[in-house]
Amino acid sequence: MPIAEKLDPARLPAHVAIIMDGNRRWAKKRGLPSVAGHKAGVDSVHAVVRFASRAGIKALSIYAFSTENWRRSKLEVSALMFLLKRTIISYADELDKEGVRLMLSGRIDELPKSAREALRAAEERLRKNKGMVLNIALNYGGRQEILDAANKALASGMKSLDEASFSKLLYSPALPDPDLLIRTSGEMRISNFLLWQTAYSEFYVTDTFWPDFREEEFTKALLEYQERERRRGK
Repeated sequence: MPIAEKLDPARLPAHVAIIMDGNRRWAKKRGLPSVAGHKAGVDSVHAVVRFASRAGIKALSIYAFSTENWRRSKLEVSALMFLLKRTIISYADELDKEGVRLMLSGRIDELPKSAREALRAAEERLRKNKGMVLNIALNYGGRQEILDAANKALASGMKSLDEASFSKLLYSPALPDPDLLIRTSGEMRISNFLLWQTAYSEFYVTDTFWPDFREEEFTKALLEYQERERRRGK
């Protein structure tokens, strides 16, 4: 029996978040420049998004570029921004055919103009699609998101907050909290990703580098999730 057929459709996580880690180490292991790892990682994004959409997952959040990533070399950051722009332009057709709706989280307005405009155009084009939501976190930091939400509250004159009202001030308030957070490459940390939203998420870590993470690896994560009992602090 193919591994994907072992999944119980009734027990799939509604929202999966992924920290896509290991592109540079994947490239280094092969004697390639870092950008080769990022290009290979794009292929994994295509495969995972397609699989998640067809499996029936409602939302998929991927950590594409953090606020800390600006500290990398100018050459690598420039290459990443170019790759991002080229990918989103070429990928919009496939997302549209899958019925995927695109959502962007982070300080998008601080990205280079050409990348920002390509992203916003794709987001608008796919806005009315009714399928899975693909939430791409770009120029994103969990602490920054919380600070930005707090500053929105202050600017609006709010006198008090509860969890529900605070959640509405976050970058993607329409999405439910992730049921499952996956991290590739074996690192055991959250790396400033969805700090508020992952309070009760199930974590799954694999040693597989992101460019090698495809349908089979994703299925393994989903199968382990389905074996767990979610208590949410109870």
